[in-house]
Amino acid sequence: MSMLKEKLAQIFPPLKAEIGSFVKQYGDKVVSQVTLAQAYGGLRGVKCLVCDTSEVPPDKGLIIRGIELKDLFDKWPEEILHLLLTGSLPNETELKDLQAELKDAEEVPDYVWAVLDAMPADSHPMAMFNTAILVMQKESVFAKRYAEGMKKDDYWSATYDDAINIIAKLPAIGAAIYRKRFNKGPRIPSDKNADWGKNYAIMLGLPDPNEELTKLMRLYLTLHCDHESGNVSAYSASVINSALSDLYYSLSGGLNGLAGPLHGLANQECLGWILETMEKFGGAPTKEQLEKFAWDTLNSGKVIPGYGHAVLRITDPRFDAFLAFGKKYMPDDPVFLTVQRVFETVPEVLKQVQKIKDPWPNVDAGSGALLYHYGMTEFSYYTVLFSISRALGICSQAVVNRAMGYPITRPKSLPTAGYKKIVEAQG
Repeated sequence: MSMLKEKLAQIFPPLKAEIGSFVKQYGDKVVSQVTLAQAYGGLRGVKCLVCDTSEVPPDKGLIIRGIELKDLFDKWPEEILHLLLTGSLPNETELKDLQAELKDAEEVPDYVWAVLDAMPADSHPMAMFNTAILVMQKESVFAKRYAEGMKKDDYWSATYDDAINIIAKLPAIGAAIYRKRFNKGPRIPSDKNADWGKNYAIMLGLPDPNEELTKLMRLYLTLHCDHESGNVSAYSASVINSALSDLYYSLSGGLNGLAGPLHGLANQECLGWILETMEKFGGAPTKEQLEKFAWDTLNSGKVIPGYGHAVLRITDPRFDAFLAFGKKYMPDDPVFLTVQRVFETVPEVLKQVQKIKDPWPNVDAGSGALLYHYGMTEFSYYTVLFSISRALGICSQAVVNRAMGYPITRPKSLPTAGYKKIVEAQG
């Protein structure tokens, strides 16, 4: 048994007992009220989910297991995975053990490559990525052990095995899809001595001056790892997994939601707007030009991509991290300069629009520009990179949820006529 799995075996039982006692004592307490507008507005702001791995307060941004993201910018993805699962960062020995566990499980079955090779050459990268995950379902430890009559107390253990086996393979799958879909040449074999993020950078095959791309991959994979459980991808995966569908089913299902334009495509839309702006002005525009262009955009009924967030009311800490990276490694890049000047200009414009509650940039306002700088110019691939990172959070949530014995998700729905009766009865 790995050090991480052994640690979880010690953590989960008392935590499950604590939660059971907590719910038994306070189970009748009201924690949220739902208005009609919320019921018809996507349940925005309704407190009805449990997420033990992370939270996103509007005034702070992502907090992972009690640690603000700004204090985790220098951590590697494997460290974040350990933190998501256990609530603590690994020591050096624990980190090496987890990295070895992932390395042992990284080989992708040959039939996965055969399926990907059989797909149309112009398939969307996300369709290829999610297909690769789903087609591996026959490898599921959870499905196999459930069929054998596994005890409920062991659900988390089998889910953990699936999580490690999936996460270990995602960089190779994602990199292979990039090279196949965009005619970059044959697959690049794994570097047996490289960490998870560096190995991904190597297998992508892009130039990596002074390992800057490696550093960006580690940062990107850390920053996008989790964001509570109410976003489309995490929530969809959690609902599927609550039915005891294994992680191959639930992760691929959740990531299908990430492929939606309102969820995972934002960074490519943001970069497209930046490039459109540069084309209009023949290079990086001045702040004065940006201010006028921002007003023109708003007055035409459009939004400025990358600004505003459903939850946050501050500059997204993930944007801060990307901005700092850009200032350090590409301060003169015209695309990055434009991103920086937009940040210095647009919030002041948006503050003057009364209906806009959050004038600050979210993570997508800057991430695409950094990828573009290192040669990843294929916009449709960006969501695959997002997915590899978000799998850390989705898989961790599944392990914790099965350990806590949370039930199948089944909220109540009513037809519009039913809501009309409730409202009318209140006068």
